[in-house]
Amino acid sequence: MKNQSVKNNIDWICVFIYIALVTLGWLNIYSSSLLSTEGTYQKQLIFIGCTIPLIFVVLFVDGKFYEKYASIIFGVALLSLAGLFLFGKTIAGQRCWYAIGSFTIQPSEFAKAATALALAKYLSDSQINLKDTNRQIQALAIVFLPVLLILPQPDPGSALIYSIFIVVLYREGLPSWYVWTGFITILLFVLTLVLEPYVVILIALAVLMIIHFKGRVVDRNIILSGILLALISGFVLSVDYVFDHVFKQHHRDRFNILLGKSVDMKGIGYNTNQSEIAIGSGGWIGKGFLEGTQTKGGFVPEQHTDYIFTTVGEEWGFAGSLTVIALFVGLFLRVIYLAERQKTKFSRVYGYCVAGILFIHFFVNIAMVIGIFPTIGVPLPFFSYGGSGLWGFTILLFIFLKMDANKVNEW
Repeated sequence: MKNQSVKNNIDWICVFIYIALVTLGWLNIYSSSLLSTEGTYQKQLIFIGCTIPLIFVVLFVDGKFYEKYASIIFGVALLSLAGLFLFGKTIAGQRCWYAIGSFTIQPSEFAKAATALALAKYLSDSQINLKDTNRQIQALAIVFLPVLLILPQPDPGSALIYSIFIVVLYREGLPSWYVWTGFITILLFVLTLVLEPYVVILIALAVLMIIHFKGRVVDRNIILSGILLALISGFVLSVDYVFDHVFKQHHRDRFNILLGKSVDMKGIGYNTNQSEIAIGSGGWIGKGFLEGTQTKGGFVPEQHTDYIFTTVGEEWGFAGSLTVIALFVGLFLRVIYLAERQKTKFSRVYGYCVAGILFIHFFVNIAMVIGIFPTIGVPLPFFSYGGSGLWGFTILLFIFLKMDANKVNEW
């Protein structure tokens, strides 16, 4: 088939949504940092300007390059994460950045795309069957290698993002018990923080009894049920120790505030409280661009980064917030649609990774801002201030758009 230009085949719907989100993001950064003396919105404009040649480079490279060199790209990403322990710059207690003059680069933002490429490369092997335990371990190793390097920085927010790859693996054949195990583990952990351990164990016993007696005869394995109860009991009894001795104090405080076990509106809960006030004050149509009193008063710390959505809620109101959310949802659905029509497994898997990474960032950030998730430092894609985040998400998305544009040459 005659090779056609990327210009004619690129998905312009995704491109237009991307431009809209980046533009709206900058407007909100401008509003939230207008009175700042740090030149925040000017720097973000420079970051945005740098995405233009970056996009051209990503689209200029042959689509097969990303598949052929996926393993090397992943290796470089791991080395960049490991190098932080020797050469990284510590900011606010986190060693997550390389300092280049007055700018900093956060390699974990680029490692997401590298991990997506590596996972897509591994799963596209015709011999891969995720029903095989060895293959499961190898696939999970790809996901958790960067996590093991990110957690000690410490950067739990970035590490959390990698959990979305489990959903992609499930889509490609990973047994469902992995997903259920993760969900049940989180549920048991939260329940144990709210209730007494013995109460959680009794609830687990009741559920297992119901499953045992209501299930089919072949599923009524009393030994298996006993083992499950023992494992659940051991986990539940270990939660308090992990919470008190493994979690840091600010992590414990955030969970306690989220679960209603403590109130600290002037300390660790200040950000979330002020964020909720700002969003709630916007009403249906908002106070107007540059008219946000909470925004201009600087009541919400980090409002141009992790809490950028508070500016949307206050100045643009419910209508503006819904518009932004609709743009994000439209982008997710469009990427999934494009992933489904790919002609190669590599492109399809990578497309699902792109949709998943963008979605979990969006979901956790919004949930964090409105107070239903602990504050863990997860930026809103294309919106939050920062060059590394903007460039990382841009590379992630446009690599996939290059693959999609190139599918006319795939057989």
